[in-house]
Amino acid sequence: MAQVKPNLYSVKIVIYIPPMARTPKIARRAVAGVTPARIARKAGGRRAGPVGKDAPYHHGALREGLLAAAERVLEREGLAGLTLRAVAREAGVSHAAPAHHFGDLTGLVSELAAIGFRQFNAAMVVADADGDTPAQRAMARAKAYIAYAQAHPGMYGLMFRTERLDTSRPSLREAAQASFAGLAGAIGAQRQESIAADALSLDQAAAIARAWSLVHGFTMLLLDGRLADILRRLPEGTDAETLLDAMLRATVVRPAGS
Repeated sequence: MAQVKPNLYSVKIVIYIPPMARTPKIARRAVAGVTPARIARKAGGRRAGPVGKDAPYHHGALREGLLAAAERVLEREGLAGLTLRAVAREAGVSHAAPAHHFGDLTGLVSELAAIGFRQFNAAMVVADADGDTPAQRAMARAKAYIAYAQAHPGMYGLMFRTERLDTSRPSLREAAQASFAGLAGAIGAQRQESIAADALSLDQAAAIARAWSLVHGFTMLLLDGRLADILRRLPEGTDAETLLDAMLRATVVRPAGS
């Protein structure tokens, strides 16, 4: 039997710009430095080789190849087109392969969402390294958050489709909890206090929810093209990034006890 090469799953970032009146610079700037190699260095991981539709799989790498194929189907056809048979066709393997590795579609999409959270968390690690002050890091994180969603709109949407996911799966639970811990840590740095992600005061929870609501809401409006009308009414040259900067500057985070 001929020997084949390993095929490990790798992070791929492709800029997605939704239709809108003015093209935002957020994704172009924030994602430009978020390469797989940089993410691996910041997150302490290994750089993985490429995964292609026609690439051969060695024993043990089929699972990663199926997840890579699932992400391609998700981004191309949306969640409605993501089926076990579609993933098998995309990966060029038997229809039984996805069920063998993930059990059912819920198992597959849950593991895929876990990968999305890990990609997202790695992008946040890179963003944290790009600021010298808590305010600068918060701005970098917000832009990286939006850039990730623009680069992976299907994956981003899946990460928040709780009704389609098995949140009890250890991989998904761990990745989602790490994402929330990162947000809590960032808010704590701005407030100049330590925040334990599993035990929040009401004031801390309000600060976290406020920041998350702002960035997530802005992201969804941007992806849906709903900001076009607002941008059209602003002075010439004002784009989505300028609007985001103004929104973040207006959100004053006070140190604890002030």
